[in-house]
Amino acid sequence: MLLRTHRRTLLFGFLFLAVMLLAMAGNQAQLHAQSSAPGETIPPDPYKLFLSLIAYNGGQTIPPQQPLVYSSLSIEGAPTDRPAEVHPDLNLAIRSYAVTSGHLGLVNYGGDTDPLAPQIDGMFGPPRLPGFKTLFQVYDWDWACNPPDGCRGALISDYPVTLLEMTTTPGETISIPRRDPQIDAAGYRALVLYASERRLTITYTRRDSAAVGYLIHLEDFDVNPGLVALYRQLDAAGRARLPALRNGEIVGVADGGAVKIATRDTGRFLDPRTCKDWWNGYLDQCTVQLRRPPK
Repeated sequence: MLLRTHRRTLLFGFLFLAVMLLAMAGNQAQLHAQSSAPGETIPPDPYKLFLSLIAYNGGQTIPPQQPLVYSSLSIEGAPTDRPAEVHPDLNLAIRSYAVTSGHLGLVNYGGDTDPLAPQIDGMFGPPRLPGFKTLFQVYDWDWACNPPDGCRGALISDYPVTLLEMTTTPGETISIPRRDPQIDAAGYRALVLYASERRLTITYTRRDSAAVGYLIHLEDFDVNPGLVALYRQLDAAGRARLPALRNGEIVGVADGGAVKIATRDTGRFLDPRTCKDWWNGYLDQCTVQLRRPPK
């Protein structure tokens, strides 16, 4: 009888704790919803780490990632001219971004098509077109302001959307957008230009620069600790080498309900919803036509 009473007390205690945690998360979500109007910068979320620890996948807590082993390649040309941590072309947090409105689906701008552009569906296994959750505009960077560091400018507006939040399943693995051309004979497709616990920047060249070729920013997911550790080791050693990645290679885990992506070509931020560029396998679902901005 005493054992049964003790179990019942423990059960009520766990239920009360769960209700309190959900209430805290709900209050925080309300605060963020109120401050996420179009054109307003997304505030930092002090509960992200806490919420990631209690995220569930099929009723089970998402376990911490085990560090994976990654390789590296020597870069071509010189390393970046400033620390990547504070570089607005490598660390997207320096620029920041703001919520905007628009079509939560694929769009078409017309114009030239590159069949060798990175394909975003390769981030998921198996490849798929995920739901589009939230749209954002990235801030421009004014290099003429306060040289040589520059300062944050207005929101980039030539494309209406420059950062896309896509829905994920908590706990699913994340890879890089797939691309056919290799950057070396061993089959590597991309170099890591910046990595932290919550964001990753990759280029599909061997240049330590955002100004050449395709570049991808991935935001708000749990980057594998092995990749972060290798990046920081090579960054501290002078960036003569940087981590290299293959198609399908796991770079982290979606520990929440979404992951964000920004797509760039020769430095310019483009619209990641564009079917002719980033979603070639889903052209039959691309029915919204938008005006192509001037180059």
